Order: sequence, then C-alpha cells, then structure tokens
Amino acid sequence: MAHYVDGFVIPIKKKNLKAYQKMAKLGCKTWMKHGALSYYECVTDDHSKYGMGFKKMCKLKPDETAVFAYIVFKSKAHRNQVNKKVHKEFAEMEADKMFEMPFDMKRFAMAGCKVLVNSKK
Repeated sequence: MAHYVDGFVIPIKKKNLKAYQKMAKLGCKTWMKHGALSYYECVTDDHSKYGMGFKKMCKLKPDETAVFAYIVFKSKAHRNQVNKKVHKEFAEMEADKMFEMPFDMKRFAMAGCKVLVNSKK
C-alpha cells in the first residue's frame, strides 16, 4: 500500500523543547483523531559526521537542536482530507488553548512526500 507523508525539519532552541513537546502532543492527538495513520516528533541527538546532517543543513547554533517530524497518511487525497479537518479544529480553538510558536517560523521547513519504499507490504 502506497502512503503519503508530510515531513518537517524545525530548528529550535533547546530551552524551548518542553513548550514544543506540549504543542506536539496536541498535534499528535488532533491528527490521529482525524485519521492520520501515524505521527512522529523526533529531536536530534546524534548529528551526522557524514554528508549534510541537520546540524549543518539548519545552521544550528550551540543552543539549538532540530526536530524531525512526520505524519503518515493513506494517500495525498487522504492527507488533504485530514489536514482540512485538523486546520478547521485549530482555527476554532479558543485563544487560551493556542500556543505561541516556540521556534522561528522563518526557519521551519515542510514538504509533502510520495513514499518510494517502505517496510510494509
């Protein structure tokens, strides 16, 4: 079965990880409620010495790390349906439940990706 993935790379100050984790838990709950197949938020702790690691790619400062996150969907159409519901819920969320972004949105990267190979049959 082919899948579709939304992937994210987010440079973030280490001191903001706790706030980011709180926001990510809400994101996980919301995307899964609306039909995502799986949801991952990962923080780097072992930067590659080979090629272009996130540290180099993101031009991380000593007080920063990177979050690598991805959400798995059945297809691009399924992703679009789920994201429409998620974004509607976030738009309707009460102001006191909204999060101030704990990272610089100008350095945030996101892409929708077709899966070429996966371990599932």
